[in-house]
Amino acid sequence: MPETLAAKVDHLFSTVRPRTGNEYSFEEVAEAIRAKGGPTISATYLWQLRKGLRDNPTKRHLEALASFFGVPAAYFFDDAEAERINAELAVLSVLRDAPVRQIALRANGLSPKSLEAIAEMVDRVRELEGLPDPDARQ
Repeated sequence: MPETLAAKVDHLFSTVRPRTGNEYSFEEVAEAIRAKGGPTISATYLWQLRKGLRDNPTKRHLEALASFFGVPAAYFFDDAEAERINAELAVLSVLRDAPVRQIALRANGLSPKSLEAIAEMVDRVRELEGLPDPDARQ
């Protein structure tokens, strides 16, 4: 399903975060793009792109945004590529949670059969806690 430019920009802001865990501010992004010699872009313009009030940025603006957030520029032009990148960003977002990261690190190297058993246990605990099936969201 194709996403709007605003949805893609919003997703990058809400998913790709600095070590503090907070979202980047529009000012931080604009300043970082300027500092890297990118095109002139204001915090207000970034806000407008995110909110869908502006929807026709230059290719240079999109390339600068992609570079800042660490994604290929194709993220903005190719919906299949955006979907693939969003899946990777979802994994990285979950791994920011230290306890989840520790479980993932401990599971590294286990046999496929053991990983399947762990996945079944996690599914059962999620069910007991009334949490939704994470695969159902995709």
